[in-house]
Amino acid sequence: MSLALPRTATARVRHLPPATAVAAVIALLALPVDAGEGGAHPADVLSALVVLYCAVRLLRERRRPLSRTAAVVLGLPVPALALAAVCAAGAPAGQLAGLGRCLQVFVLVPAAVLLLVRGRGDVRLLAWTVVGLALWQGAVGTHQYVTGTGASYQGEQVRAVGTFGAQDVMGMATVVSLGLVCATGLALGRSGPVRHRVLAAGCAVALLLPLALSFSRGAWIATAVTCAAQALLAGARRAVALGAAVAAAGVVLVGGFGVGTAMLQERVGSITRVADAPDQSVTDRYTMWAAAVDMWRERPLTGVGLKGFPAHRDTHASLALSSGSETGGAGAAYVRQPLLSPHNMYLLVLAEQGLIGLVALAGSWLALLVLGLRRLRAVRRAGRAGRAGRAGRAGGAGPAGLDCGLIGCGLLVWQLTDFVYADIGGPSTVLTAVCLGLAAHWALAARAGEGSGR
Repeated sequence: MSLALPRTATARVRHLPPATAVAAVIALLALPVDAGEGGAHPADVLSALVVLYCAVRLLRERRRPLSRTAAVVLGLPVPALALAAVCAAGAPAGQLAGLGRCLQVFVLVPAAVLLLVRGRGDVRLLAWTVVGLALWQGAVGTHQYVTGTGASYQGEQVRAVGTFGAQDVMGMATVVSLGLVCATGLALGRSGPVRHRVLAAGCAVALLLPLALSFSRGAWIATAVTCAAQALLAGARRAVALGAAVAAAGVVLVGGFGVGTAMLQERVGSITRVADAPDQSVTDRYTMWAAAVDMWRERPLTGVGLKGFPAHRDTHASLALSSGSETGGAGAAYVRQPLLSPHNMYLLVLAEQGLIGLVALAGSWLALLVLGLRRLRAVRRAGRAGRAGRAGRAGGAGPAGLDCGLIGCGLLVWQLTDFVYADIGGPSTVLTAVCLGLAAHWALAARAGEGSGR
């Protein structure tokens, strides 16, 4: 009897889908970040173990790891990254660290997710895990705003940052935005029980509040663009319904809960004043963008090297750049952080990896987007044909896998839009890698026979 329980538990663990390991990586992002500790976040460590776990499974199963198309698309950035590291004038240790980080985020973790996710059920598992994480981080962030214990913003500790702390003010905004995108895809997908779609729609509406309280203009823009794209891809009628729901939620948030504070209104208004009367954060961003372009002009093909932007910033930046950004609150002391990146992924790649690196990395993302949209169109076309064949049958199901397509394409569209205003960095970066993997699964796994989960 004493051995029965361990054997039963072991058997249950063995029957868990491989994608559970990826879900564990997402769940670890719920842990609070200690600003005083250095080193990697537990989610980053587990993501490395997931890559190793995936490699061991491939060796045991003795199957071909990736299709030819998947290997080309996901492996396209590798030669460019290696070339940028070899040609850089910086310290070899820094180049190796930068190479490892880029390979982790853009190649290894996405490939592992592509291989471990076996069907539509796994995609939904990971999507709901992201939604759950977003709800947790959003609840913590909303509590911070209400109680005045958030990160410092305009002299008040009201900025919602979740468990990521004042040192990573974009972490919660990223998680909440991606959770909202997943919830929108699940709600619009017309697959599965109606109660699941209603629950997903409710989660999407609930996440609007913490997203607003993050005061992140880039996350707002990326989320609005992505949700609009998801609605249009799901169908015109659903786009109208989603627009009405968002408008109603906005009225409730502003009128019912008083979210339209002066600070939030000023933050929203600043989006349209980036050219006429930009605030200091916008001025700093434009100055660093100009510095990144100047670095690229100095070394147009291979850039200044991985992690080379901070070392070359002062040489290329104008006097309009401030000495740093002020952070504090949410349990952390006041700190003036130096500005070490241009907050634009495309310009960061252009500056550090040159034109070769940008073409390789952006080419890989563009290929994923084209392949994903092509598959989504095929799924919608098959769904229309199926409904036409069941014209006399009441309550026919929607296109199989449409929700997974909206999630995969939506996550990629969000990342590509957000990269105009942000770059990688902080614990939430591992979630970026997982989302790229989900997008890659939708775009590349169809020809490999991904499984038949509903």
